[in-house]
Order: sequence, then structure tokens, then C-alpha cells
Amino acid sequence: MKRFTTVGVCIPEKHYMVDLTKRLQEIKKLVDEGKYFTINRGRQYGKTTTLYALTDYLENDYEVVSLDFQGISYSGFASEEDYVQAFCRMIKRKSISKFAIPDNIAHRITDFIERKDHRAKMDELFDLLRGWCAESEKPLVLMIDEVDSATNNQVFIDFLAMLRDCYITRDTEGVATFQSVILAGVTDVKHMKAKIREEDQHKVNSPWNIATDFLVDMSLSAEGIRGMLDDYEADHHTGMDTQGIASYIFSYTSGYPFLVSRICELIDTQLVPDKLPTLSEAWTKRGVDEAVKKILSEDNTLFDSLMGKLNNYPELNKQLRDILLKGDTIAYLPDNEEQKQLRMYGLIKARENTIVVANRIFEMRLYQKYIGESHRNEQFREDALVNKSIFINGDHTLNMPLIMEHFAASQKRIHGEADERFLS
Repeated sequence: MKRFTTVGVCIPEKHYMVDLTKRLQEIKKLVDEGKYFTINRGRQYGKTTTLYALTDYLENDYEVVSLDFQGISYSGFASEEDYVQAFCRMIKRKSISKFAIPDNIAHRITDFIERKDHRAKMDELFDLLRGWCAESEKPLVLMIDEVDSATNNQVFIDFLAMLRDCYITRDTEGVATFQSVILAGVTDVKHMKAKIREEDQHKVNSPWNIATDFLVDMSLSAEGIRGMLDDYEADHHTGMDTQGIASYIFSYTSGYPFLVSRICELIDTQLVPDKLPTLSEAWTKRGVDEAVKKILSEDNTLFDSLMGKLNNYPELNKQLRDILLKGDTIAYLPDNEEQKQLRMYGLIKARENTIVVANRIFEMRLYQKYIGESHRNEQFREDALVNKSIFINGDHTLNMPLIMEHFAASQKRIHGEADERFLS
């Protein structure tokens, strides 16, 4: 029997998941066109699951070399030679079950790994990779997950620069190289900079300026969530209104993959019988509300990451607090570094030239944060006194329905008619 999961990769044979076919078709178009690009989204946004599915989706037309930089330890980035050996070890491990390597290329990889003296450098590695591309029966696609593991490292910047050279010489000189390169992580490596000369403090060059923009929507649609719930319903026969529940889940999450899966996981495994007597009663709007309450009280890695990043930007943190507690607005500034970072991490998004919190659950979690701070910080004490009767129940818990009514009212003052999703 399949289950919902929020840990690791979603596998169709084991887990209930949204159909990714449309997403994979859009990504394959970029690969077919020979594009190099980065998939950068917030944590637990389905990047690894997408790459896993993409490997199978491309295998008929391409030889897919799918790697994960978590497989390279910190010492693997200590020097150029260390990196080449670590990279080759990773290729050799993965080739056992994932892709084929011509014998002569495999022998050279083994030689690079075993060398003690005159160890291979980056240019030798790329000579080997270009030779592999030339001999391969199918065009090679290189996919690397978790590139964040290396983004602060000069060796990785040099690696990106060599990939860029491959891309350019492919088009200008006809040199055999990768059909496409896909890098996945939270950080957008397209904006990394490298010094042209070590002594030059000002001139910089982006090693990934050949990357095309990745505009594929990675969020889950209400229609997609419904398809996942239809699969679940076929197995469990709860009698749920899959369309209505999918729309209600989307209204809380805006399709953030981890939050969608976590709501479903909690309804399936933790609400019965403590909160609701049966699965039929759990798969209702009340059940979704109960699952959201549990998420808001959880100490999980997603919230830890987002709040940690938010605390690194105190000015934007203050502005977000004023949005939620006072109804202020923040103009969308595409070149503002703080906004760039928080958009990249999935905490905020642009809407009609203003900044808004990315989804309703994040809004609620931020309410908890800011109202809690108001009791500890003299600067926020006035806000706490004004809003205490609105937000705090007699038992000192948050009154979430009233919080959302307050938020919707503030949005109505700013934008006109309030969005119904905040009142549902």
C-alpha cells in the first residue's frame, strides 16, 4: 500500500504524489534545445523528486549522468586535484546501476582515482568528459543535485567555468560535450561571481552566465493535488470530496510541495482517533484545519531554515512584521538583495508589484513569531496591546480564524475586495 511522505524522494510505486508529466515535458524541451540551467527553489520544494523522475523520463533519448554533491565531502573541495578524484569516485559509484561508461573512459576514471603522484587536474577531467561525450551512443545530460554543498568554494566556481567553456565551444567550434547541464539547489549559482585574477579585487566574471532562465512552475496545482487524492481514494474509499479537499489544501499552501504532502500525511496517519474518529471524517475541511494546526506547532527543518534566513535580514523581517500586524505594503524591488534571497528561499513572492508572504501557512507561522516577539520586545509592546484581544484566546493560544479575518480586512483596505481564500 502506498503512503504519503515528506522525507527524501517521492517514488511513484511507493508514495502518493502529484503527476509530474507536464513538468517533465517542459524540462525536456529545454534539454532538447541544448540548454544549461539551474533549478533553484526553496527547501523541500520537490527538486530531488523532479530530478529522479526526469532521469527516467529522458533515458530513451539521452544518457543521463545524475550526481549528488552531497556525495562529496568537505575535503573533496580542498584542492583541484582532490575535487577531480572525488568527482570521478562519484561517477564510478553511480555508473554501477545508473548509466553506461565506455571501457576506455572507465579505465581513465579509475586511473584518475588511483593516482598518488601527478594527480589529474580540472582540464584533464574535462578532456575525459569531452571524450566520453564524443564516444557515447546517446547525447549526455549532466544533472547535479544539492549544488549548495559547493557554492562557497573556489574549486566549484572553476568547475562551472569549465562547463561554460564546454557550452561555448560546442556552439562555436563543434566540440563534443554535454547536450544539457542541470544544476539543482536552493542557491541560484547563476549569480555567483569569480575573480578574474586573484589580485584583482573589483573585476568579476560570472562562471554560469550561459544558463538559461528556468521558468517551469514547480508548485503543485489544485488539479494536481486532486489527482493525488483520487489515487488515495481509490485505495481507501473514504468518500472524500477530492476536488473540494484539494482546493482547500491549496488555499493553505499555494502548492508548496512539502506543505501539501505534510497535510496529507498528517490526515492519513495522525488525526485518527485522537482528533477525529474515522478517516472519512478526517478527510474533510475540519481534518485539513487540524493538520494545519499540527504543522504550525511543529519544529521542522523547513521552518528552521526559513526563519533562520529571515533573521539574517532584519530590515525585511521588520517590514514583513508590519505587513502582517499593521497592513503595511512593501514594494517589489527585483534588484533588492534581501528580497532576492527570501524569494529564492520560498518565503515571499511578488504580487501586483508588492511583496507578500508565499502562502497562508507561512503567514500564520509568522503571526506566531511576531506576536510572540511582541511580548518580549519593548519595541513591539504597543502592537501587542492593541491586537491582544484579537489574536489571543483566553488560554493564551492563537485564535487563527480571527487572525485570518484581521489579515483579510487589512488586505481589503489595501487592495479592495479581500481574497475569499483568507476567509474560507
